[in-house]
Amino acid sequence: MLSPGSRSLRGSPQHRQRGMFLLEALVGILIFSIGILALVAMQATAITAQADAQYRVEAANRAEQIASEIALNVDRTSATTIQTSLAPFAHQASGSNCRFTGAASTAQQVTDWVGTVTTGRTRLPGTSASMLQVAIDSTAAAYNKVSVTICWQAPNDLVARRHTVVTFIN
Repeated sequence: MLSPGSRSLRGSPQHRQRGMFLLEALVGILIFSIGILALVAMQATAITAQADAQYRVEAANRAEQIASEIALNVDRTSATTIQTSLAPFAHQASGSNCRFTGAASTAQQVTDWVGTVTTGRTRLPGTSASMLQVAIDSTAAAYNKVSVTICWQAPNDLVARRHTVVTFIN
């Protein structure tokens, strides 16, 4: 039995502090774990953004590639020959929203390009021949406008993405 002037062990400061270090350690581990999970989520987002950027660059390169091929293979003898030599490069010139229709081009440069974009080593995901368009407007008012549109759809995309290059051949 304790004397009236002595303190009980239950009320001592040491007894009241028991378990606080364990609680502080658990809170610290919780905060650290949340930080690690945030870093993992941020890395996943960065990987997705990097893949998207890679697809955009690849689409831009492929669109510029066919635009350059068309510009190099046009007969510039006269305005009429420019218009005449542009016509075979048209590929699925009608349709919209990445669902292009119309006649496929018979020009070797365009058929090779379609094969590269859809089945090549650096192909874009979810791309088919119907998602590629080379539209040619060779009227005098349009100044021989060539529009190249490439669409692709990555596995996580809900809708197709599109890149269009417009150039004028004179």
